[in-house]
Amino acid sequence: MTTPPRRAAVLGSPITHSLSPVLHRAAYAALGLDGWRYDAHECDEAGLPRFVDGLGPEWVGLSLTMPLKRVALAVADRVSPLATATGAANTLVLGPDGRFAENTDVAGIVAALRESGVRQAGRAVVLGAGGTAQAALAALRELGTVDPLVFVRDTGRAGELRAAAERLGMSPRVEAALTDPERAAGALADADVVISTLPAGAADPLAATPWSRSTTVLDVVYAPWPTPPAAAAAEAGCAVVSGLAMLLHQAVAQVELMTGHPGPVEAMRSALDAVTAAQPPL
Repeated sequence: MTTPPRRAAVLGSPITHSLSPVLHRAAYAALGLDGWRYDAHECDEAGLPRFVDGLGPEWVGLSLTMPLKRVALAVADRVSPLATATGAANTLVLGPDGRFAENTDVAGIVAALRESGVRQAGRAVVLGAGGTAQAALAALRELGTVDPLVFVRDTGRAGELRAAAERLGMSPRVEAALTDPERAAGALADADVVISTLPAGAADPLAATPWSRSTTVLDVVYAPWPTPPAAAAAEAGCAVVSGLAMLLHQAVAQVELMTGHPGPVEAMRSALDAVTAAQPPL
């Protein structure tokens, strides 16, 4: 009897830009997982339950991007403590025990920062209040900081972030500093670590920050790259990390969860470098 091929995929909307297939397929090749297949599927929040219910036994996992990270919790049979705390999951592991939801964005952020030399986050600032910002809080907790500054546009819309912080045992100071770039710039200049979870263009007014060369800046945007704040920080001598590093390391963690094998970091990095060099992501 032939064993059915193993399958996995990335879901989201829009999904055509996703680099997850590049990373996971490179991992399967490096691990010698013949017959494993990884695809991309357009799927919105309303369609996720139907998609998951229709999967056969050959499916081992799903990578979930926007706008599915919160609704993923509702379709899971079990949810990790970390995904529960952050209020979002970017991974569904599928197996005989059902659907298990995990958040590997946290591992991605931690690994990307550690790779750039960060061991302790110290004074930290997070820009934004969405799901990635909640993952950033959890990453900073792992790096020893429980009271970061969080800069948003409207503190009244940061309820989910505050709830996540409470579940994580953290006490961030949330300020509407993104409406006042000059005010924000002072805090950014004094920070040891800055994590921007803002969409492309939203952090551009902060490019004039008088960056300190001792600051590490992680900008989750990777296209267009460098962003104006990242370029300014690099020119000032800061260690600057693009969203590609986070993307790589969260995928490494997903590969291990879905295959049971350690993710082949360098093979995945090489594949990512090759595709982004040949055709910069949109």
